Amino acid sequence: MIIEPRTRGFICLTSHPTGCEQNVINQIEYVKSKGKIEGAKKVLVIGASTGFGLASRISSAFGSDAATIGVFFDKPGTEGRPGSPGYYNTAAFEKHANAAGLYAKSVNGDAFSNEIKEEVIQLIKEDLGQIDLVIYSLASPVRTHPTTGKRYKSVLKPIGDVFSNKTVDFHTGNVSEISINPAEGDDVENTVTVMGGEDWKMWMDALQAENLLANGATTVAYSYIGPEVTKPVYRNGTIGAAKDHLEATAFTIADALKSIDGKAYVSVNKALVTQASSAIPVIPLYISLLYKIMKSKGIHEGCIEQIQRLYSQRLFGRDLALDAKGRIRIDDWEMREDVQAEVASLWEKATTENLSEIGDLEGYSNDFYNLFGFKVAAVDYAADVNEVVQVPSIQ
Repeated sequence: MIIEPRTRGFICLTSHPTGCEQNVINQIEYVKSKGKIEGAKKVLVIGASTGFGLASRISSAFGSDAATIGVFFDKPGTEGRPGSPGYYNTAAFEKHANAAGLYAKSVNGDAFSNEIKEEVIQLIKEDLGQIDLVIYSLASPVRTHPTTGKRYKSVLKPIGDVFSNKTVDFHTGNVSEISINPAEGDDVENTVTVMGGEDWKMWMDALQAENLLANGATTVAYSYIGPEVTKPVYRNGTIGAAKDHLEATAFTIADALKSIDGKAYVSVNKALVTQASSAIPVIPLYISLLYKIMKSKGIHEGCIEQIQRLYSQRLFGRDLALDAKGRIRIDDWEMREDVQAEVASLWEKATTENLSEIGDLEGYSNDFYNLFGFKVAAVDYAADVNEVVQVPSIQ
């Protein structure tokens, strides 16, 4: 079929298998161009099909020749209906990993569930024995608790006061004011239950209980802090409460891993265009301004550049560069004083009329469509493609 992008708000309803594969190839080639990383050799990535999780799997496999198991929750394509981009990404990753002689298997299902945890545990036992590195990169708006069966839904709200500020519709370039009402009732608790550290700890406890973590094993979860302008709705809001819980959980996990000389870290990453970030008001405007500035300074990074640097310079390099709260700060270039000062100045000036000049809305839009395999260079979108693509390890 001929697949074209169809969008609804911050969601793209279609994805392109050839474009997704080309995106994966581009990331693989980037990692290979940077040389070998003396990293982990047996890696589990939870949330492995898009964004930072996909970049982590690629960096492990093609940077360190690691065997990887990826966990994700995606839809395969069916006749006449494209699959989700994460499914196409994983199919492409496994195809190229297999061609390179690398072990790569995937588990598709709800990573919050006990059933998927057990399936992964059995796969590790059968194929790898133990794991050296566990990456936790889940980004889900809902979670069914594996113990109680209760379904929780996260919300994006400030805490305490109504939040009002600028935002942009990245499809049209229209800059407008938006107001978001504060959290109420169980909003904070529900968001922490979905996006906090409980499930990360459940994964680590389950792996450790089965003796599947190698001596010296490391686990890393991803977080974000961001600038002053987004704090009321992000870091000081419901999502921030969940991130606080995630970051506190790292210390709990680290204590549990002491018996095997293991480590647990949170890496604070840069603001990037992801399916999750596109849904957050003010973030698209902030990113479009940030991109313009960081590109002009030659310090812009996408997901793969961020994770390759995290691996090569911090996690397996000479200096983790932990902050006062024990976090790895790979958002260091974003949060440079000169960068943030320029963002703050442009923020005050940003209007519908001038955003195309002072910001990089085109770059934001391209990155958004790239997530779904569209607007990728060297892809013929007029060509007929097979929407039914198999992940080799999933029958």
